[in-house]
Amino acid sequence: MIKKFFDNFILKHPLKILFLLIVAVAYLGYYATKLEIDASSETLLLDNDKDLKFFREVNQRYHAPDFLLVTFKPKEDLLSQSSLDTIKELSNEFLKLDKVVSTTSILNVPLLQSPVQELTKLLDGVRTLENSQVDKTLVKNEFLNSELYKNSLVSADFKTTAILLNLKGDKKYFEILYKRNDLLKKKREHSATPEELEELKQTQKEFKEYRENIRKTDHENILAVRAIVEKYQDRGQLFLGGVSMIADDIIGFVKSDLLIYGSTLIFLLIAILWLIFRQLIWILLPILICTLSVLSTAGALGLFGWEVTVISSNFISLQLIITISIVLHLIVRYRELTQKYSHASQYKLVINTLLSKLNPSFFAIITTIAGFASLVFSGIQPVKNLGWMMSTGISISLVISFIVFATVMIAIKKVDEVSSSKFKLSLISITANLVEKRGKAIIIVSIVVVLFSLTGASKLIVENSFINYFKKSTEIYKGMEVIDNQLGGTTPLDVILTFKTEEQKPKKEKSDDEFSDFENEFAQTQDDNKYWFTVDKMEVITRVHDYLDSLSETGKVSSLATLLKVGKTLNGGKDLDGITLALLYEKLPQEYKDLILSPYISIKDNQARINTRIVDSNPKLRREELIEKINTELPKVINDESVEFRQSNLMILYNNMLQSLFDSQIKTLGFVVVILFVMFLILFRSILIASIAIIANLVPISIVFGIMGWSGIPLDIMTITIAAISIGIGVDDTIHYIHRFHEEFKKDHNYINTMKRSHESIGYAMTYTSLVVIAGFSILVLSNLIPTIYFGLLTVIVMATMLASALLLLPKLIVLLKPYKVK
Repeated sequence: MIKKFFDNFILKHPLKILFLLIVAVAYLGYYATKLEIDASSETLLLDNDKDLKFFREVNQRYHAPDFLLVTFKPKEDLLSQSSLDTIKELSNEFLKLDKVVSTTSILNVPLLQSPVQELTKLLDGVRTLENSQVDKTLVKNEFLNSELYKNSLVSADFKTTAILLNLKGDKKYFEILYKRNDLLKKKREHSATPEELEELKQTQKEFKEYRENIRKTDHENILAVRAIVEKYQDRGQLFLGGVSMIADDIIGFVKSDLLIYGSTLIFLLIAILWLIFRQLIWILLPILICTLSVLSTAGALGLFGWEVTVISSNFISLQLIITISIVLHLIVRYRELTQKYSHASQYKLVINTLLSKLNPSFFAIITTIAGFASLVFSGIQPVKNLGWMMSTGISISLVISFIVFATVMIAIKKVDEVSSSKFKLSLISITANLVEKRGKAIIIVSIVVVLFSLTGASKLIVENSFINYFKKSTEIYKGMEVIDNQLGGTTPLDVILTFKTEEQKPKKEKSDDEFSDFENEFAQTQDDNKYWFTVDKMEVITRVHDYLDSLSETGKVSSLATLLKVGKTLNGGKDLDGITLALLYEKLPQEYKDLILSPYISIKDNQARINTRIVDSNPKLRREELIEKINTELPKVINDESVEFRQSNLMILYNNMLQSLFDSQIKTLGFVVVILFVMFLILFRSILIASIAIIANLVPISIVFGIMGWSGIPLDIMTITIAAISIGIGVDDTIHYIHRFHEEFKKDHNYINTMKRSHESIGYAMTYTSLVVIAGFSILVLSNLIPTIYFGLLTVIVMATMLASALLLLPKLIVLLKPYKVK
């Protein structure tokens, strides 16, 4: 049936078929221009994470505007007139930008202790460096020691300061985002009506369009900020930081990676193809097939709105590698038949090449798809997307490879092999000799590899600092390093305290305590916001604040207690009472209220937020242990059953993702091994051969865990994909080798002779494709993202060991266990 299909359609009308294919690819090519990149923090989060839902709720309750942060280390003293002038000039230039609504710096923050004044006088007029003549010695002392500013606005050595660029809020963005998330939740819970599903489609489309516009605006804004920063580099050391800047830079990295991988790999492939074949047709044909395949896949992704993320940024290189593998097997088979049957017609050569390679290529591609498809079980959206994207792309590659190869080859004359390259690898004969004469050594080395891998796997860790995702030469790394080590840490962690209302509290007996009367008075008028501040709440908030501050893993801790501590200093060493706090809340100017109160209390929700930043670059940081420790110890610290607490923010979400990696790795690898075994059973119809094939793949793939464990490379969202992807790609060699062994064995039923003939035929195709795959993955070291570099290096090692296994362990096991019956 397949032969009829090729005879009646593909080979009968090759030019028409090729023309129609190119038209279809051109149509998809138009949508390739609409391919979008998503580098938002959501791409690093888990689906259906309950903590993500809580995090979004918290974000809506507290005043936390988006901002950029510029660190400034002047050449002169931080409080010198020259440094202050530079900060002033910088701030003025930043304020001219449309996106920047205000700046916060040492110039305009309220000075409460320079000198110490009574609270009531402070409310009449807040002093700043900018609006008052103040004693700079007192100012320096306040910045270094005040709970408000130390280890945050200025570094401990008083050499570096931060300038916050407060950006315009975008209510519409969050309205669309929350609407989309609500509808997505209903869809996942299978409770959405058909109207809501349609509304979800429209909302997702609206969200993408709106987000794209915001990205363009943000990108222009960041370029403008960078241009200003660059102008002042001669006055000191300046770095730019902030979530939107990181997202913008990552998009730049992804675009750069897509371009570099694609173009470099094309040149690399041309060089390797010339080295192997030395004929123009064997260079142009593979490049044409690769280009059409990648263009079609990119178009399909653009057409269906699938976005490229950091994880899937190497999809072009992956597809090029897999496509060239398919084409190389076809080319090598065609050349083999041409040499063997020198008088055969071009039709005979082409149809026999197609028919002999279709079956193993189909199963090889199915297993590769199974490898990538296993990633959809990871539970991490960008990893799942990579699985779907590559499964689609590989299917496209298989179809295009066979159609284009057939149509082009049947349309041209038989390729003369006389003038072609005599490129031969001694590796093939060496491995054949090793299988025949050093079989025991192969088995022993394999056992050693397994032991190395098992012991290494037991040392695998998931701890990975976000800062370590980037090269040290990148601005992201430099900026985060300064903020992390000198300005109070980077990764935010919140403890949200929820106070039960009077109705929710357990009823107590009436007390004569004067505080009870005081609180009862507030309870009677609790509708008035200013009476929210009670002594009990202040004490609980302060205890939690001090507890978090005492942890070695935390940097800057900020909460209402920060204001209480400063207030105590201003109040002659006496704690602020509820009346004073109420007065502050009532009288404090809105801009200062937004700075020191609104981010930390939500009177409407009867909640308080204690925010701390974790020092992400701390090599001793163990996130899961820290979170568990806080959960265990905090109830004793709070010591009040009427107060509930919950941890939130990016630290929790990032840790949830990290902790899911082990589970994801087991799921993806388990799925791909089971699917492969079933595939092998269907293809080879022998449990023994299927078992041999699985062993020959698991032994080399295990080495990745050994290397990671022993070298301390953590599991992350990139490295968990290596095992599934490598086994998916590398299994092609196993299928092609066993398929050829099966065919060759029929000739003389001699295992050693069959092994040698298999090596001398399919062994070259396997080696060529593996060399291309290895060379292809090696260019990932050019990335700015460390996980991508690890991914490239580890995959190169795994692919090399998989080739070694296919040429050594696999044939040795076949020769040793003799799965084919000898007649």
